[in-house]
Amino acid sequence: MPKILIIEDEAAIRRVLTKILSEENESYEVEDAEDGMIGFEKIKNNDYDLVLCDIKMPKMDGVEVLEAVKKIKPEIPIVMISGHGDMETAITTMRMGAFDYISKPPDLNRLLNTVRNALDKKQLVVENKILKKKVSKNYEMVGESDAIDLIKVMVDKVAQTEARVLITGSNGTGKELVAHQLHEKSDRASYPLIEVNCAAIPSELIESELFGHVKGAFTSAVKDRAGKFEAADKGTLFLDEIGDMSLSAQAKVLRALQENMITRVGADKDIKVNVRVIAATNKDLKTEIAEGRFREDLYHRLAVILIKVPSLNQRREDIPLLVTHFTNKIASEQGTAVKKFSKNAIKLLQEYDWTGNIRELRNVVERLIILGGKEISENDVKLFASK
Repeated sequence: MPKILIIEDEAAIRRVLTKILSEENESYEVEDAEDGMIGFEKIKNNDYDLVLCDIKMPKMDGVEVLEAVKKIKPEIPIVMISGHGDMETAITTMRMGAFDYISKPPDLNRLLNTVRNALDKKQLVVENKILKKKVSKNYEMVGESDAIDLIKVMVDKVAQTEARVLITGSNGTGKELVAHQLHEKSDRASYPLIEVNCAAIPSELIESELFGHVKGAFTSAVKDRAGKFEAADKGTLFLDEIGDMSLSAQAKVLRALQENMITRVGADKDIKVNVRVIAATNKDLKTEIAEGRFREDLYHRLAVILIKVPSLNQRREDIPLLVTHFTNKIASEQGTAVKKFSKNAIKLLQEYDWTGNIRELRNVVERLIILGGKEISENDVKLFASK
């Protein structure tokens, strides 16, 4: 049941607002407070889905309430109630983070629409937080080996900075997990992480994908389109498999990193962007530079911090933890009981040559869960996990 607090020093307005909201929707739980100080104390001690707050009040005015609430519970939408002489202040409060404002005396339709929209926004914020936690779990780095512990320490140190990071490692080692952790632990976490797989995009389209294009820039450009740099503004751009990027695109990425400016394909207008770039590759970029396939100046721009993700063969002691992690995850996804792996089964998995790294191990675990017995045995591993 949505819980709404009305902070208003005029008793008549409080009664009107309470009556309107109670009659409109019996599922609204409405409380009130006769001044800002009492209202703020209630907010500190209770969970509200929406606050309606007058601007001019004794003891603590609406602007002070707004400032104080945004510091302790920024997710609560606050709608300001303004008198005829408060319009300029009401607009100022919008810049400070108020959801909206309504005028006295309150217009019925305007009030109800504003309340519904504010509650919808609150619900979206809650859902986004839940989704973020789920996403964060999906990109959890599992392991207690020295190699993984070192990466976790580096991520914790680097995430809060604006330093660019180059993540290296073979396919399937989990480079994207490191990128997601860097973003989730950064000050940019409330803004998007935009991923681009440079190897999956044809070279003739990569510039349009990254920088966007204007209508008519090429045959299929039927309308203006923003690129990934613009989409990632204030957030993080993850350039996966950057070693496969064309040299012309590399030159434009270099310019974007140097000047924080991009130009859409076919345009002559510069667009300012605020993006942190994290890159990853399975290639030896020093070799690519020597053979003329990668720009050295771009490499040095990207590789401020280097994080090398080890192969699974280099962290075999993490296999028991990874098997447990994947077993629980697969059981949850499929709605089935969690199967156990015998000690001998785990030991045999630790002896395998994991050329496909974590990705291969995950596939093998799923195969064993589907085809193996109630407890996955050494024999199951020999039968179904063979190369």
